[in-house]
Amino acid sequence: MKYVFPVLAVLLFASAAAATAATAADLAVTVNNASGRPVAFAVVTWTPAGGAAIPAAEKGRAFVMAQKNVQFSPYVLAVPAGATVAFPNMDRVNHHVYSFSPAQPFQFPLYGKGKSRTMKFDHPGTVALGCNIHDSMSAYIRVVDTPYYATTGADGRVTLSVPEGAGSLAVWHPNQETPERQTAKNMTVGKANAVQTFSIKVRQVAPTAGQY
Repeated sequence: MKYVFPVLAVLLFASAAAATAATAADLAVTVNNASGRPVAFAVVTWTPAGGAAIPAAEKGRAFVMAQKNVQFSPYVLAVPAGATVAFPNMDRVNHHVYSFSPAQPFQFPLYGKGKSRTMKFDHPGTVALGCNIHDSMSAYIRVVDTPYYATTGADGRVTLSVPEGAGSLAVWHPNQETPERQTAKNMTVGKANAVQTFSIKVRQVAPTAGQY
């Protein structure tokens, strides 16, 4: 009989884990502009009504904001709060990376090709980046407080694996013409979900690649 309880405990744990896994659901999101064209670099987040802890493994992923062809790459980088971002210089010229954003003000004084700097981003919010040498360079780091997030590609689409239940679905883009550059709606996720489509108004920004 002394072995019954440990075995029972293992079974209950396995059952609970299976139940938790079973509550996950796919949530497909499409982001278009006012003309119906897909919007790239939109950060889509799902925040459960009760919040959600960000796993250490997610915070520990390798996040990179490179300087290449005299521009930042990518234009928008989404990271969870607590993540560290590397800033490698892959150009033949020096760069001086900085941000005056309240979420994370910092400066990396001049450094050249093959060099890199790192910064930890603890506070949710938007960090606008610039280069003190090349005014045409700009990019954004969107620090999120949920483990359920993704950035749209050229097709304007993402699919998130999220827990079933109530929460808030949000779309953020640095050029979105709304307060806080974000559009959000409350909804409830079930086992099967219709594609969620957002039509947002974004201002056009001229490309700056290769400008010295």
